[in-house]
Amino acid sequence: MAEKPHMNIVFIGHVDHGKSTTVGRLLLDTGHVDEHLIEKYRKEAESKGKATFEFAWVMDKLKEERERGITIDVAHKEFKTDKYYFTIIDAPGHRDFVKNMITGTSQADAAILVVSTPDGVMAQTREHVFLARTLGVTQLVIAMNKIDATKPEFDEKRFLAVKDEVTKLLKSVGYKDEQVQYVPVSGLKGDNAVKPSAKMGWWKGDTLLQALNKLTLPGKPTELPLRIPVQDVYSITGIGTVPVGRVETGVLKPDTKVVFMPSNKVGEVKSIEMHHQMIPKAEPGDNVGFNVRGIAKNEIKRGDVVGPVESPPMVAKTFTAQIMILNHPSAITVGYTPVFHCHTAQVACTFLELQKKLDPKTGAVKEENPQFLKAGDAAIVKVQPTRPMVIEKAKEFPQLGRFAIRDMGATVAAGVCIDVEKKEM
Repeated sequence: MAEKPHMNIVFIGHVDHGKSTTVGRLLLDTGHVDEHLIEKYRKEAESKGKATFEFAWVMDKLKEERERGITIDVAHKEFKTDKYYFTIIDAPGHRDFVKNMITGTSQADAAILVVSTPDGVMAQTREHVFLARTLGVTQLVIAMNKIDATKPEFDEKRFLAVKDEVTKLLKSVGYKDEQVQYVPVSGLKGDNAVKPSAKMGWWKGDTLLQALNKLTLPGKPTELPLRIPVQDVYSITGIGTVPVGRVETGVLKPDTKVVFMPSNKVGEVKSIEMHHQMIPKAEPGDNVGFNVRGIAKNEIKRGDVVGPVESPPMVAKTFTAQIMILNHPSAITVGYTPVFHCHTAQVACTFLELQKKLDPKTGAVKEENPQFLKAGDAAIVKVQPTRPMVIEKAKEFPQLGRFAIRDMGATVAAGVCIDVEKKEM
């Protein structure tokens, strides 16, 4: 059987708006999860006083999550439609877990934003839309969930009112109409998820599944130099050092010399493996392990980026970035040193200059050299990593030029790198 084209999709949105339930429903109705399993979960959920959580539990494998009814880590699930092979990254909506959501969203080709139709746009709906935009997700499907719970149920008026609200929000951060699809759906009851619903005679558009099939595959940046952020490094008996990571750009082939930055170690790729099978080459989007000769396990680490010797990944002495401040209890000033999460690296970086404050909607300059930045501000800043880190210009390598800024357990800001001052290694 020919392998279908593969896409990573992430489900985002406010906590309790029904992300996990919607995912569970899709998996059940496309035959990827057994009805018996859902029935078993339904009984278990009722006994724990968590009725209606049965679908969510398909994704929430962790016991702790069941007790709390919240999604914690990023779960990966696969399902196929007649057109695509999807990997679903179920991103947590709960506050503490935004960091995992960032990791998930930065790997996604498209996002499904779940909005509860009775509730409308909430604080985290805004935050997630913002992050999706900043992290470069260009296609959105808005799943207007809980359409069965409007008053009256399946109410077209409520659907249109919330759709307007969401459209305004998306336009304010720069999404265009052609990048967005809207679908009314009931994750719990299954209306319009995979099959059209008799209860919504007014809806002539797609089901959620049809909307997913209309997503377009992103181009594979194979013509760019190789970049693989390292997720883990293993030492395997009889094989040697095996780094693992997702190819972001370029092509990885055996018998090539590669350099790991900022560790500055050169080795030779001997073999590449994906899903426990040897493959002749790896392309963007492939999660692979590869055996490298000439490097010991302890010489490289998570956060390093692999590139060709002739075009090594950029190690920054300082870099200039455009950022959006999502939430900060007070104000950001020069000298502030939070942790930047960029590809697989997590490095504390110090703000050296606040160069410009921008209008977040238009990008026009509002103020030169502001004294401080606060929640809601967009700005251009210059920062200095406290230890060597790889970051590329977002224009050249979008996958390695996006980052989130975290402090005190919360996401403070997200941004993209505009320029890098190279560190001499």
